[in-house]
Amino acid sequence: MTETPARRALPWRRWNAAIHRDIGYLSVALTLAYALSGLAVNHIASWNPNYVKAQETRQIAPMDPAAAPELLVRQAQERLRPEGRFKSTFQPDDDTLQLFYDRATYAIDLPTGKVLVDATRPRPVLYALNQLHLNAPKRLWTLIADLYAVALIALALSGLFILKGPKGILGRGAWFVGAGTAVPLLYWVWWRYLA
Repeated sequence: MTETPARRALPWRRWNAAIHRDIGYLSVALTLAYALSGLAVNHIASWNPNYVKAQETRQIAPMDPAAAPELLVRQAQERLRPEGRFKSTFQPDDDTLQLFYDRATYAIDLPTGKVLVDATRPRPVLYALNQLHLNAPKRLWTLIADLYAVALIALALSGLFILKGPKGILGRGAWFVGAGTAVPLLYWVWWRYLA
C-alpha cells in the first residue's frame, strides 16, 4: 500500500509577513509626512502651521507726501521691489502709504522713507507637508494619496495576522484591537451625543 504524500500547507503567514514588511518600508516616508502634518494641523487654533510671521524695517528714499497717490505707489514699488502679487493700496493719513501684497504689507512713512514690512513666509518643511496632506497639488498626487490609503489598509489587515497563538489576533491581539477600536467609537459617541 502506497502512502499519498501529505499536502503542503500554503505558507500564507510567510507571504503575509513579507507583504506587510515591504509595504511598511514603502510607506515610511508618507507615514511620517502625513503624521507630522497631522500633528501640525491639529493645533491650528494655537499657531499657523503653514506660515510664520516676520516683521522687518527697511529704508528707502523719502517721498513727497503732497505727490499724487498714483505717483507715490509707483515710486514705492520701484524702490521696494516687493515680491508677490499686488493687491491694493491705502493711505490712512497724509504721511503714510500702505501697499498690500499677497504675503506682505508695506507701511511707508513718506517723509522719512522708513518702511515697516509685515510678511508671512512659508514654514520650510511643514508648508510642503501640509500642502501634500490636504492634496493641494491634485492630479497625480490624488492617485499617490489613494494608493497610500490602500497601503495603510493592507498594513492594518496584514498586521493582524503576523503573530499566531496567544500573542496573535485570537489571543492578546484581540484585546489590543478591541481597545484601539473602542477609542474612536467611544469618542465619537461622547462628541456626538454627550458633549
